[in-house]
Amino acid sequence: MKSLTCGLLASAAFALLATPALAQGKSTLETVKARGELSCGVNVGLAGFSSKDDKGDWSGLDADYCRAIAAAVLGDAKKVKFVATTAKERFTALTSGEIDVLSRNTTWTMSRDTSQGMAFAGVNYYDGQGFIVKKSANIKTAKELDGASICVQTGTTTELNLADFFRDNNMKYSPIVFEKADEAMAAYQGNRCDTYTTDMSGLYSEKLRTANPDDHVVLPDLISKEPLGPAVRQGDAQWFSIVKWTHYVLLNAEEAGITSKNVDQMLTSTNADVKRILGKDGDFGKGMGLDNDWAVRIIKQV
Repeated sequence: MKSLTCGLLASAAFALLATPALAQGKSTLETVKARGELSCGVNVGLAGFSSKDDKGDWSGLDADYCRAIAAAVLGDAKKVKFVATTAKERFTALTSGEIDVLSRNTTWTMSRDTSQGMAFAGVNYYDGQGFIVKKSANIKTAKELDGASICVQTGTTTELNLADFFRDNNMKYSPIVFEKADEAMAAYQGNRCDTYTTDMSGLYSEKLRTANPDDHVVLPDLISKEPLGPAVRQGDAQWFSIVKWTHYVLLNAEEAGITSKNVDQMLTSTNADVKRILGKDGDFGKGMGLDNDWAVRIIKQV
């Protein structure tokens, strides 16, 4: 199992709203099992989270969460259909039933958790919004951006954070909005704007993809808190539990020192926590509609 470091665990609240699967009399788990494949919404391409190589293989933290859920539910981490979604498309893809889970560097916010039909399973990465500028501009802090033109992606919390920051600091700016992050970054590199703003993780990822990374500087200012994590549709408590506890078992296994290399050996452990994680004590999988080896499969395959 690849190392996943996450800090504070969080749980999500959810309301009783009908999902597309439930409206047809099937739970999400039943739908996924019948299909034989997990439909997982990911980023169109963000290194470290979800990106596709020349062979069509996906990698990154969010992609591995998709694989972990598939391993738990279908017994095979490879049984995933990765659905690339833009920031604008991602929520509709989830609520419409096009995807079973959204694992796409998405910020957990109150409005998304209460009024957009989503339930967040936990936080797998703590991020924050920043700015990238040309080194030649000799800009040291975000407070020197008064009057700047700023490339920003639509359909994200980034737009709101940007407006809040400039208003709170009595500064003016001209937003240049794009649907896709690649388009916004390309516009910045093409000098259509003075700076590009997004989460810090994305800025460093995009910086490394430029022809000359040393020509760009990510400013030190962090203007927001962005807890990122996987989300599901509200209204299916069983599926919510599966995704939530897939997240937790990755964290618990890491804390307990259980990895893909030693999981078979750990199956004979007398440690109470290890026995529960690996399904050797208790009947925790049954409550989610899974067998007791669900966690072992995740740890072995992801």
